[in-house]
Amino acid sequence: MTRPAGSVWRAGTIGLALALAPRAASAHLVETGLGPIYDGVAHFALSPEDYVPIAGAALLAGLRGKDHARLAVLILPLAWLVGGALGGLPGAPGLAVPLWLPFLAVGILVATDLQLPTAATGVLVGALGFILGYPNGLAIAQYGQGLRGVIGSTAAIFVLVTLVAALAAGTTVAWVRIAWRVLGSWIAASGLLLLGWALRAR
Repeated sequence: MTRPAGSVWRAGTIGLALALAPRAASAHLVETGLGPIYDGVAHFALSPEDYVPIAGAALLAGLRGKDHARLAVLILPLAWLVGGALGGLPGAPGLAVPLWLPFLAVGILVATDLQLPTAATGVLVGALGFILGYPNGLAIAQYGQGLRGVIGSTAAIFVLVTLVAALAAGTTVAWVRIAWRVLGSWIAASGLLLLGWALRAR
């Protein structure tokens, strides 16, 4: 059994490593014609580099139990909102993470079914939400959508995290839990593929 203090420390280390791995921020904003809130929703829905790691984090929290799932539903969208709002401020510095890192980190944690205390789950999903939300805030600000665009994407994240975490937390059949872990391994494999492309591009 992993000691809670050690797990929190490791979760904090992973979150810090994610936050300190910058690259140039880039994003594609979708204009729906329905206003900035819907534009934010559409942008998130068409950004697998964002919703796949977030769905993986929700899956990780759900597999740990209902308390972890509830915490993820609260913290992950809130962290995204804070990151997006800060990224949208005038003069905010560029900050992002390599595309492969969230995929790889989240995928490995799901695939290994690592036992985490509730606090460690909170640290991980909070770090992930912030480091993915910040560059999105930068991009949305460049297109003049402002905070309303961030709110739209936050709403989409809340719905996604709630559904995935609740589905995983309700898993009682052993083979279904194994299937979730296999899905985590696919997320990690996608991260390895993205890492290979990044290394080849250098």
